[in-house]
Amino acid sequence: MGNIGMPELIMILVLALLLFGPQKLPEIGKQVGKALGEFKRTSNELKRTIEDEMDRATKETPPVEPPPTPPPSGTAPSGSPAGTVETGTTKPS
Repeated sequence: MGNIGMPELIMILVLALLLFGPQKLPEIGKQVGKALGEFKRTSNELKRTIEDEMDRATKETPPVEPPPTPPPSGTAPSGSPAGTVETGTTKPS
């Protein structure tokens, strides 16, 4: 579907004049203009609201920290030196 050229626009206006008459045509044009203006205003407001929410969402999101990596297998657990074994016995005093 292409753009409407001058011949097509004249044909539409003549058809509208025949259908609605010269008294109703200015009222219809005014109503169509108001509707288009309201539609444009509403779509701009919606676009602005979406952009504001996207900006707010990116600013409020804290930076993601990577999860801690587990120690490699085969190493001693932290808190006890490597190579020592705890037996759970105590020396007599």
